[in-house]
Amino acid sequence: MRLILALVLTFCSTLAQAAMSNFTFPSIDGGEIDLSDWRGQPVLVVNTASRCGYTPQYDGLQTLYDTYRDRGLVVLAVPSNDFRQELASDEEVKDFCEVNFGLDFPMTTITSVRGDTAHPFYQWLAADTGFSPSWNFNKVLIAPDGSVAATFGSNARPMSKPVIDAITALLD
Repeated sequence: MRLILALVLTFCSTLAQAAMSNFTFPSIDGGEIDLSDWRGQPVLVVNTASRCGYTPQYDGLQTLYDTYRDRGLVVLAVPSNDFRQELASDEEVKDFCEVNFGLDFPMTTITSVRGDTAHPFYQWLAADTGFSPSWNFNKVLIAPDGSVAATFGSNARPMSKPVIDAITALLD
């Protein structure tokens, strides 16, 4: 029985890693962001928007990244106009974030996160967990094994206890 359980857990972990290794995003800085580059690290994926009431959370996301990046945390911002609150171009988003928030964590180009046009990562997320962003600044914590460790709505501040507790539980 223990052997069967161990095999099932290993299989599930392998599936999660395989799923995560298949996702790439265009980077706002050019080139690609390949999630498999962060295998073995926790990754907080956040759908963002520049004209949202939650946009000040960028400060908290940068603080979170600064606090835990040396221990392996990656924060990935995914700007999206699905809720019609993003700027018109990738260049405008990048400039806005650099000038107003001094962001230096990875960021994708403007990307759909909901519905039929959602990026494959978000389609996988919805199929695997039933979670789909309901607004801007929803957060998805990916565990080092590629599984979804936690999801948080827009109201969850990046430096809040639930978010920090979930992240620190995954750090070495």
